[in-house]
Amino acid sequence: MEQPLTEAVESLSVSDPEIPQSSNPNPTHLLTPDEKFQIVRSVGEECIQEDELLNLLTKKPEPVCYDGFEPSGRMHIAQGVMKTINVNKLTSAGCRVKIWIADWFAKLNNKMGGDLKKIETVGRYLIEIWKAVGMDLDSGKVEFLWSSKEINARADEYWPLVLDIAQKNNLKRIIRCSQIMGRSEQDELTAAQIFYPCMQCADIFFLKADICQLGMDQRKVNVLAREYCDDTKRKNKPIILSHHMLPGLQQGQEKMSKSDPSSSIFMEDEEAEVNVKIKKAYCPPKIVEGNPCLEYIKYLVLPWFNEFTVERSADNGGNK
Repeated sequence: MEQPLTEAVESLSVSDPEIPQSSNPNPTHLLTPDEKFQIVRSVGEECIQEDELLNLLTKKPEPVCYDGFEPSGRMHIAQGVMKTINVNKLTSAGCRVKIWIADWFAKLNNKMGGDLKKIETVGRYLIEIWKAVGMDLDSGKVEFLWSSKEINARADEYWPLVLDIAQKNNLKRIIRCSQIMGRSEQDELTAAQIFYPCMQCADIFFLKADICQLGMDQRKVNVLAREYCDDTKRKNKPIILSHHMLPGLQQGQEKMSKSDPSSSIFMEDEEAEVNVKIKKAYCPPKIVEGNPCLEYIKYLVLPWFNEFTVERSADNGGNK
């Protein structure tokens, strides 16, 4: 039986594991703009636009990166380990990272049954996991912000921005952004879910973000923010740095799914569970594309350990 999240928050222990800070050992103030660019750019599968990113890192010592998440249940390793690797790379390059705990958004999207107390419990739980993994929280460059508290504190700034974004876009354009909620354009959306993309777009400007560091599945709303800058003649557009989405463990799964435990490795999984899942994972010989095991090695194992050993018998050439 799974341990309830409220109990897990109380029982979770925080250790001090070794965590990769960056491939560049130099202190931030010794890094050149090009070195910072290489570190930051390595976080994203896609960057819109690279010249804007280099210019930002050249002119601004501490650019603001925005990331966010809905507290919606268990955390898989893409969210736990990969996000930690990415955040630590960003802070090593001098960036400040604002992590938006989207509790109101989780309610709009009916996560945890829309119960804000449960959503808050999950949010606190996920923060504790990142502490345990080794996210760079001692540098003062990472800040967790609860959307409900921040929006209430500056409602006169937030809601006019949301309404202006809503006014400048038609319904069809907003529905195209439904992917950000894990929905499709064909799904029957509530009025609250239609409002969701306008709010997420507003978050970027509300948090004064220079860089949107979200997954590829959030690309459409980030592009919406850049288009909004064109509509309102804003000079500095947010740079989109979209990280790779780790696939599920089974064939044809574009990303891990919390609703399918066999497709994901969760941060709370015991070693035996992880071994079983990996052994059952889709891993065809001599096929690289769409192979989740190779993707995990590329995006998790190598950035963390800088090496991966394939154990083989001497008859087969020995370890490699």
